[in-house]
Amino acid sequence: MTILVTGGAGFIGSNFVLDWLASPEYGDEPVVNLDALTYAGNLENLKSLQGDARHVFVKGDICDRALIDRLLAEHQPRALVHFAAESHVDRSISGPGAFMRTNVEGTFTLLEAARAYWGAMAEQAKAAFRFHHVSTDEVYGSLKADDPPFAETNPYEPNSPYSASKAASDHLVRAWHHTYGMPVLTTNCSNNYGPYHFPEKLIPLMIVNALAGKPLPVYGDGQQIRDWLYVKDHASAIRAVLAGGRVGEVYNVGGWNEMANIDIVKTVCALLDELRPSADGPYARLITYVKDRPGHDRRYAIDARKIERELGWRPAETFATGIRKTVQWYLDNPEWVSHVQSGSYRDWVSQQYGS
Repeated sequence: MTILVTGGAGFIGSNFVLDWLASPEYGDEPVVNLDALTYAGNLENLKSLQGDARHVFVKGDICDRALIDRLLAEHQPRALVHFAAESHVDRSISGPGAFMRTNVEGTFTLLEAARAYWGAMAEQAKAAFRFHHVSTDEVYGSLKADDPPFAETNPYEPNSPYSASKAASDHLVRAWHHTYGMPVLTTNCSNNYGPYHFPEKLIPLMIVNALAGKPLPVYGDGQQIRDWLYVKDHASAIRAVLAGGRVGEVYNVGGWNEMANIDIVKTVCALLDELRPSADGPYARLITYVKDRPGHDRRYAIDARKIERELGWRPAETFATGIRKTVQWYLDNPEWVSHVQSGSYRDWVSQQYGS
């Protein structure tokens, strides 16, 4: 038994692969890991698996149909877990084309390859196969302060090129189930945080900049609210949905942690003050408000009662425990941080936030 994972060298994908192979239940089930190793894909995330026969890494593009067909035929996976995506809203605003190609065309290519593979299976294997599509809460749009959290029945109202591309991919997955009977599962998650997070996103950027004595850029008034999910909790949720989710269903995965961005930044600063104090004073002195990004959604929140009701899943980490583990991981892994900070990364941060 084998699973095929796309985007398994990225932030969420690599955490999923590591947790899968470390779990008592699935650790003997090999992972074929397909990743194009674009800027956020990093094989150092998977360094602990070097020489492990249970992990087969393949560098390649999910838009390459011939490659996908070959991997499916060669490894005969019982599931395909699809993480591969362009995922940064800011990058989608300045360069939407890559998001349309990877998130829409790539998902279409995977669905068609998986449909051909699944259609040729023997009946028992065919009944057991799953195509698990990992998506985002951003497809639902933005909430007002007093709106209830996003449920699986919320209409789609994407507001950025990124969320529009993910909404399109969600619709493709749904259509392939409805039209062709493909055994699909979809999860829409809230903002993830944790180890191996590329430092262009809020939490790792704040940690890395603070330790370097650089400004901590906060968009607008910093009152944008997100629901924060520890990445290892997300991995456990995907395992639960893959094992017991109803075919064709959507499950929202959240951390039950709504917090404003500025409060996230202040929490990170307070933890760094405790764990790695600066001789120059509290890290909060570095907080700098910058011009808000275009179309910035004000609030996201996930209603994760369905996955708890049907599958018994709840996050194990509170935000307090998860963010402490995250900050400590970055303090303990300065080599990873220095390696990931390539010239292109520095150029990007400068472009977005100013020098």
